[in-house]
Amino acid sequence: MLSIAEDKINDLFALIGSKEPLYLPVDKENNKAEFTRWSEGVTLSKNLKTVRSAKDFFFPKTEHMVSYEVNGKEIKVEDPRKEVEDFVIFGVRACDAVGMTVIDNVYLHMTPVDSYYKNRRDHGTVITLACSNPSRTCFCSTYKIDASLSEDKNGSKGDVSSWLSDGKYYFEANTEKGKAFIEKAKALLKDEDEKSVESEKKSIREKVESLPFANLDLSKFQGKDMLKIFNSKIWEKVAEPCVGCGTCTYVCPTCMCFDVRDFKTGKGVRQVRCWDSCMYNDFTQMAAENPRHTQKERSRQRFMHKLVYYPMAHEDLFQCVGCGRCLESCPVNMNVVKVIKAVQEADDI
Repeated sequence: MLSIAEDKINDLFALIGSKEPLYLPVDKENNKAEFTRWSEGVTLSKNLKTVRSAKDFFFPKTEHMVSYEVNGKEIKVEDPRKEVEDFVIFGVRACDAVGMTVIDNVYLHMTPVDSYYKNRRDHGTVITLACSNPSRTCFCSTYKIDASLSEDKNGSKGDVSSWLSDGKYYFEANTEKGKAFIEKAKALLKDEDEKSVESEKKSIREKVESLPFANLDLSKFQGKDMLKIFNSKIWEKVAEPCVGCGTCTYVCPTCMCFDVRDFKTGKGVRQVRCWDSCMYNDFTQMAAENPRHTQKERSRQRFMHKLVYYPMAHEDLFQCVGCGRCLESCPVNMNVVKVIKAVQEADDI
């Protein structure tokens, strides 16, 4: 295992940042951290829970997909895609790394492959940093995600795993891209014994186990009795406070729904993909109507997809990673933890 002293980490950032774009969590207003491109003077935040996850780098909020111009019978099509330059994201949490696996399963491992998403994934190097100070709203352990190892039960990892322990950052490469990163940084790294990291892992696990929502009961979701959960009486009460703002979907590291819109430019049409939310009343709007008329139906769809539909399709991997962002962001305190508890307490499931 390789390491660098904590007070030398900016030297590492400067070295990597001189070769390719480097992004890391940086404190903004109200002590909220956001991923920011490194430049001289930029300081790594101690708060790894960024307002939004690193998903944004691979699935951006808006994306130009194609432009076309019609002149009589002639149609001119312009593909705006260009080769993305290599870049590095440092300080990704374990839950957010697993969130990328959740999206990969849909955009990379199903047909057709999303070439826009793949282009960014191919060029991005993800460096996870173990959660030394997990938030009280975190519940990644519910889904068997090990915050101390930067992975889940299926072994989902970043390209490089890292830990901060006893005044040093430790690094371990997991992929070919990770090995390439280590090679670039090797001049600043030293060989190190792993004992300190093992002690840090134990400490992190103890902290995670003491969190209020650690190890929520998911037993009623294991039987895959989809219709019992779908038809339960709980949804009316669970959805009652929802205002349909969509905040939960936009801070979620695994939400991947989008809309495609065409805009006239005066010289043709520009087609853009943008994030969308299943909590909106015009989501999946068809020519006749919206198939989900009420907020109850829309809320049920969101949580059924997270906790039932997705794991049924992807070998019991949940589409929630327990990051806790929805707990912190919802203006009416509606969140997945409440849904899990309501399902477990329901007498009709």
